[in-house]
Amino acid sequence: MKKDIHPNLYEVEARCACGNSFGTHSTSKELRVTICSHCHPYFTGQQKFLDTAGRIDKFNKKYAKKA
Repeated sequence: MKKDIHPNLYEVEARCACGNSFGTHSTSKELRVTICSHCHPYFTGQQKFLDTAGRIDKFNKKYAKKA
């Protein structure tokens, strides 16, 4: 490997907006994330739908299978 071309690697504590923190490695000295596995809907099983002006219902009516 060539010398002096690789960035420094730091052991950091990544902090999420929900208050959770976890250790990882990064080239930056501080990590702040907006979403992590403790608050992401995929991992928690809680989904939130923001249905603006009934778009989901409109889609379901348009593409529903006809019996």
